Amino acid sequence: MGAAVSTGARDSVHFGPPARRIIWTVPNVISFLRIVSIPFIAWLIATRRPVAALIVLAVSGASDGLDGYIARRFDQVSVLGQILDPIADRLLIICSALALAIARIVPWWLMIIICCRDLVMGIEILVLAQHDYGPLPVHFVGKVGTFMLMLAIPTLIVSHVVGCYTHTIRVDFLVHSFGLACCWWGVGLYWLAGIIYLAQGHLLLKKRP
Repeated sequence: MGAAVSTGARDSVHFGPPARRIIWTVPNVISFLRIVSIPFIAWLIATRRPVAALIVLAVSGASDGLDGYIARRFDQVSVLGQILDPIADRLLIICSALALAIARIVPWWLMIIICCRDLVMGIEILVLAQHDYGPLPVHFVGKVGTFMLMLAIPTLIVSHVVGCYTHTIRVDFLVHSFGLACCWWGVGLYWLAGIIYLAQGHLLLKKRP
């Protein structure tokens, strides 16, 4: 989620290929399938099927880059696609955090911290929409935070696989610790980006006549 900018300000910024108001494109279908796969991934994690979860997660992650490439390469960039892609990322993070908490791989309070940030950003989107502001591209800090959380999810799953199949406590501990470190960095940057978005939103509303 980014902050927001009015239509006039948007014209002075380069956002890449212009988005068209089309629905049925290959990238949109891929993004939709990513969203559909998220509850299945969460169920695999929560029911402690880590290998299957990693496989589906890998396919979902590969599709994330594929849909963007197809959209740019074949001029299929759409408004709907620009909405679906960040929604898919947010849902994957929230559902995976919930599943990891259910599986007792991460504490519940960590999941709550992640969800609260997205709740705050959702409220900001609604407030800005009331003043005719649309979304900006995600801030670099937000991109890094999302990447760290996306890295933490499979790493924590791998740590569970190592613990289940190798019974090597030292390796299990190291992988799990790395996953938690990525998670903590991700959460910190995630919230830092949220603060940046709130500040940008506040400035936009303050300048509004």
